[in-house]
Amino acid sequence: MVDVSVANYHQSTDPMIEMRRVHRFFGKTKAVNDISFEVYRGQVFGFIGPNGAGKTTSMRILSTLELPSYGDAIVDGFSVINDPDLVRRRLGFMPDGFSMYPNMNCVEYLDFFARAYGLLGKDRMSALRRTLSFTGLDKIASKPITGLSKGMRQRLCLGRAMIHSPAVLILDEPANGLDPRARIELRQMIQQLAVEGTTILVSSHILTELAEMCDQVGIVERGQLLATGSVAEIQRRLQGSTWVQLVAIRQGEQLEAWLTVKPKVSQIARTENKLSFQFDGGSEEQAELLKAIVNADFLISEFAARQETLEDVFMKITTGAVQ
Repeated sequence: MVDVSVANYHQSTDPMIEMRRVHRFFGKTKAVNDISFEVYRGQVFGFIGPNGAGKTTSMRILSTLELPSYGDAIVDGFSVINDPDLVRRRLGFMPDGFSMYPNMNCVEYLDFFARAYGLLGKDRMSALRRTLSFTGLDKIASKPITGLSKGMRQRLCLGRAMIHSPAVLILDEPANGLDPRARIELRQMIQQLAVEGTTILVSSHILTELAEMCDQVGIVERGQLLATGSVAEIQRRLQGSTWVQLVAIRQGEQLEAWLTVKPKVSQIARTENKLSFQFDGGSEEQAELLKAIVNADFLISEFAARQETLEDVFMKITTGAVQ
């Protein structure tokens, strides 16, 4: 496991989410196998892994819907084992799918959950106004929930999770099935909640979006946490390759053949005269490579090195194994 420490500005306070050597077994299947990590106030933590990796089970444990077979999970200082009622008051859970009750409109649906959390009188009305406004549902508050679009249903589910102003939000695949605009708007709402101090753990298969919104990520496979930290921190710890992209004026095919035999060059891909490849050398060695390309009489109009993306890191760390 690659273990990267959390940014210093978070270490002055206690973590809002702690997974302490959590295990969850279903017969011989180790759905969660010795997972530990911490998330601090105002952070967005991205939980990444293939289907069956243990993400949802971990989230259900944090949400008090599953008990760990071993270990403990702490939310805002309270154990999911010893203090589940106190955890539920401090946490909001947005599952991958949720039930829609018939003959209810948006405000009635949210009001039901506000009452379930014990909000009364002015506090309940204030929570409803705040939630409807924040999610943008105030304009369709009286619309039946069975007639909502996928994007509006996700907003309603987020509103249900945040109606009681929880300190921690657990979001399981919140952008699943959304169109691009709805995904962007949902991401903006998540980021705004984090700015206001809410701690958020979110899982998603859309890695580019997680890279944009998350302070830290955790990569999990077959129930085990393989790496934690920011994408840049994980990449530095892995000491991985740099992706180089270049554009030749012509002779793209000949340049590809020339690069194939060069040391530290791998995974070459070419589209006409545009090439990309992994390079294991540092910045000085990149400069030497470019000099050698030019001296070999190839005309280059673009040459750029980029850091590996979250998708690159994910593919490097995971193997695609399932259980």
